[in-house]
Amino acid sequence: METKNLAESITMSGGEGQYSYAKNSAFQKAGIEMTLEFINEEIASKLEVTKLLSDSKVFKIADLGCSVGPNTFLAVQSIIDAVKLRSKSEGLNPESIEFQVLFNDLVSNDFNALFKSLPERQYFAAAVPGTFYGRLFPEGSLHLVHASYTLQYLSEIPKEILDKNSPAWNGGRIHYSKKEVREAYSAQYAKEMDLFLSVRAKEIIPGGFLAALIPIPHVGDGPSPNDAFESCIIDMAKEGLLEEDKVDSFNLPVYSPSEEEFKAITERNGHFTIERTEKTYRTLIPDASKPSVKRFVNQIRSSSEGLLKEHFGVGNEVMDELFDRCAEKLIEFGTLSGSHKSFADFFVLLKRKVQA
Repeated sequence: METKNLAESITMSGGEGQYSYAKNSAFQKAGIEMTLEFINEEIASKLEVTKLLSDSKVFKIADLGCSVGPNTFLAVQSIIDAVKLRSKSEGLNPESIEFQVLFNDLVSNDFNALFKSLPERQYFAAAVPGTFYGRLFPEGSLHLVHASYTLQYLSEIPKEILDKNSPAWNGGRIHYSKKEVREAYSAQYAKEMDLFLSVRAKEIIPGGFLAALIPIPHVGDGPSPNDAFESCIIDMAKEGLLEEDKVDSFNLPVYSPSEEEFKAITERNGHFTIERTEKTYRTLIPDASKPSVKRFVNQIRSSSEGLLKEHFGVGNEVMDELFDRCAEKLIEFGTLSGSHKSFADFFVLLKRKVQA
């Protein structure tokens, strides 16, 4: 897939339809709810509100990869409440602080749907479209950045996995399953995350926070959801429902780093201190019944349909077939049952160094 298409195709499904992200993001919501406690504890114990607001009375929060709600609203409101409590403990009047929330996602994101669903709030809201792998905000303008379930996305597919003459050629596969391909993904992620941290370091005030929640690699003893997804795409290509050459050039622009990888990238970058890390574990679905599996597949669809339609040039009918098969394959593989159904996230909170 060409980079110019990739950068505009990995947004979540907008609107309020059956397969929209707004109606299929309960799984992400549960993960965010688990980690907001960690963010709030760090704010309560380490965020120096008085110093951060020495030149302003406006506390600025950016949510990167905000999508279309409602999870972004849950996160920012919790952060605002925690900042108010912290400011009160420092002897400040919380009511004297104004809050601005900057909602960021790619330009193809459905910002209309996002702002139509804005709840009653005590903050000023604005959209900032663009990739977070580049500068988005003025230098030294942000106090806290939040990014949940978004830092696993790459802006580019590693070039070597598209090269038929490379040991990392990944033809006929859609994700990293062999050593050379994984290494290519890992190197691409390290390069992009170093850039991400460098541009955020420009934008975050020294002493400000960056909180991220990232899925970590599948560690179960059976096939992953990506394996089931890949199997369905390959089957449909063999049946002529998808073009085989397009399968060879399709790779998911997703890499889930290990905790050790992310820490190493951060330490090499040098602009942030690692204040806290946590791993959380939960089940993918409450049970392995067909309705539960279908709801899980709808979540996958809400986050990948745009990418698939763009690359394969297909419509809703082929998408319906693909995701119906995916549900059946997940049941066949037993991916969502027994010991295979656990899912892990990696939470990290970084603090912008005063000098770096």
